[in-house]
Amino acid sequence: MSDETLETDYLVVGAGAAGMAFADTLLTHSDATLTIVDRRHAPGGHWIDAYAFVRLHQPSAFYGVSSMPLGQDVLDRAGTNSGYYELAGPDELRAYFAQVMQRRFLPGGRVRYFPGCEYMGEGRFVSRLAQASWNVRVRRKVVDTTYLEGTIPATSAPPFEVADGVRCVPAGEIVHITERPERFVVIGAGKTALDTCVWLLEQNVPASSICWIKPREAWWLNRRFQQPLALLPDSYRGMAIQLEAMAQAASIEDLFARLEAEKVFLRVDPDVAPTMFRGAVISEAELALLRKIDDVVRLGHVLRIERDEIVLEKGRVPTSEATVHIHCSARGLARRPLRPIFEAGKVNVQPFLWGFACYQFAMLGVVEALVGNDEEKNRLCPPIAYWDSNTDYLCAFLATLANERARMAYPALANWAKETRLNPFGGIGHYREAPDVVDARERIKRSAMAAVGNLAQLVKSNAGRA
Repeated sequence: MSDETLETDYLVVGAGAAGMAFADTLLTHSDATLTIVDRRHAPGGHWIDAYAFVRLHQPSAFYGVSSMPLGQDVLDRAGTNSGYYELAGPDELRAYFAQVMQRRFLPGGRVRYFPGCEYMGEGRFVSRLAQASWNVRVRRKVVDTTYLEGTIPATSAPPFEVADGVRCVPAGEIVHITERPERFVVIGAGKTALDTCVWLLEQNVPASSICWIKPREAWWLNRRFQQPLALLPDSYRGMAIQLEAMAQAASIEDLFARLEAEKVFLRVDPDVAPTMFRGAVISEAELALLRKIDDVVRLGHVLRIERDEIVLEKGRVPTSEATVHIHCSARGLARRPLRPIFEAGKVNVQPFLWGFACYQFAMLGVVEALVGNDEEKNRLCPPIAYWDSNTDYLCAFLATLANERARMAYPALANWAKETRLNPFGGIGHYREAPDVVDARERIKRSAMAAVGNLAQLVKSNAGRA
């Protein structure tokens, strides 16, 4: 096996949503050439492996790459998303990213794409199928989108032991079940588990036939306040509500209580205090379905499943061979040590503001193309950890507020942010005279500075208790 030598300005490792969003804006705002390497057979990242009934958390209008719209900007008229803008599913997303590659990236001649290849480091990658390998001379930077790559149940073994004879499948496999089980046990507290419970209930599985094992209780964002286009004024009102609560809260607990009272935050069980916050978005209709499940087990993580019982950290519950156990537990997004996003010869893709992944990763491509040096780029985009706990929400929001002014001082960045469809509030100018928007704008102006100061104090106080 001999190595072929390539030359490129940027070597992008990963063709998921982050890599595609970054590459798209870099192509738009520079004359750079790109080589994109991905271990999967097609672009789309984890969507290639996603379970059949998953949909985006947020509207399609906010997802994908900046240069190519996703979806038709229509409101759903049925189901648990009724009244809100459409949410793309895995088939649509896989087709979308394939179109971005085939119609946007490759025809211009500045992008080379190598699917089914493993990046080995030091500018070298190898085919996973053929006796072929390549060495790449990178003139500018390697863009590493895998630094915080997470795991999903579809491609990960269960983090617990499973005895012989136990029926245990990842979420995606339940659509292939041909023999009706007596009972379903859903294991996990995150969005995959929530989606699984909702899907089962939508398939007319009785709530009494579902057991939900939840190691933690989670906060969820209300989709009502995550809407684009004609519903954007309500989302803007949600921002005003959050900033007012942040400015006035006496504690972290008080902040969450205020936001729950306004229905910006939701929880399934009002009697259990959530300790997990990963920023996932649900509708109130989904919440109503989930509250039908009474058999909820809160005994920590599952350690092993025997034929007749499930052993957890804090106890045991019975099970049977007629039960299907649905593995919805995985590490999720990684929380490795933070490092500068922009380094000599490298871009370490990490979040730097709250929420809306495609928007911020597309902005990194704009910053790389238009800002002169790495020191200034890092000043504008200091990395933050992915959110997992309640305090992480405060830290992420604080970072967003603290650095937004610096980024918007760059006219090119400010103009792009106003124009890209990925920015959740980029189109608010179209509604500037709407009474609700005028009112929300004034509330935001009154609260923003106080929110920054109070958030910093709340985070500091919580660190002192830790």
